[in-house]
Amino acid sequence: MLKPIVVGLDGSRESLAAADWGARTALRRGLPLRLVQAWETASTPGFAEVRPSGLAAPQYWARRPLRHALDHITERYPHVYVSAEQLHQPPRPALLSEAENAELLVLGNRGLGSVSSLFSGSVALAVVAHAPLPVVLVRAGFTACDEHRRDENSQPSTHTPCRDVLVAVDAEKPSDGLLAFAFDEAAQRSATLRAVYIWHLPYGTSGLAVADVYDVAQESAQCALDARLRPWQDKYPTVTVRSAAIHARTAHEIVHAAQGAGLLVVGRRPRWAGVGPHTGPVTHTVVHHVACPVAVVPHD
Repeated sequence: MLKPIVVGLDGSRESLAAADWGARTALRRGLPLRLVQAWETASTPGFAEVRPSGLAAPQYWARRPLRHALDHITERYPHVYVSAEQLHQPPRPALLSEAENAELLVLGNRGLGSVSSLFSGSVALAVVAHAPLPVVLVRAGFTACDEHRRDENSQPSTHTPCRDVLVAVDAEKPSDGLLAFAFDEAAQRSATLRAVYIWHLPYGTSGLAVADVYDVAQESAQCALDARLRPWQDKYPTVTVRSAAIHARTAHEIVHAAQGAGLLVVGRRPRWAGVGPHTGPVTHTVVHHVACPVAVVPHD
């Protein structure tokens, strides 16, 4: 049985853009699409109703975003098999439960904004930090045209080649799950795959020989990246690959590299800090600052 691409809806413009992105991906991959909406009620286990009873929305009205998204997707993507369900759970456990039987989880990405946006973003980041599968975060307004290069008149088009898939790789650590996802996405889109490896010299490197040290380290970093990519290039011979080892100290270089990309793919390893796992500085930075969809892929 084919696992679906699951999209979490909350009625926002971001989640509708996520539904569009999920439908296009389901069409490319030949997979079903499942739309879900978490609806917290007083009867939801573990949920305390804090709103005045007179303001509690009836289930019929609470389902409006789900019905709207379902109508939108079935009209625009008639060849995609789509189902929809309202889940009587808080968003985080509902989405994590869905992730157990999904091929891919897609959510809206509000990035930095109002207090309400930050709250919604905290749910998305919590799901990203715990989900056992790739999670794609999509910003409002990202359309099918944004996945493609502009035409010869610099106008948006869906008939031009797809924009690059960019993957951020740590060439010194295993990354097979990350590269498998990135190469597959590039192959599905017939897009160029750009791989970047952010490295930096240790603090305290100085002296007359620093230029020589940099040159040797740069060559070593580029060789390490190319070696990491080589088996996947052999597996996906039709994918054009461009690689670059970039000397930088922050994840903002990835944000810069992602300008003009159609998809950014980053990895997430289990991390523990304070009361539980978090996404790490790279994922946190790109989720809040990159304009294109960001796929966060868990791997060891």
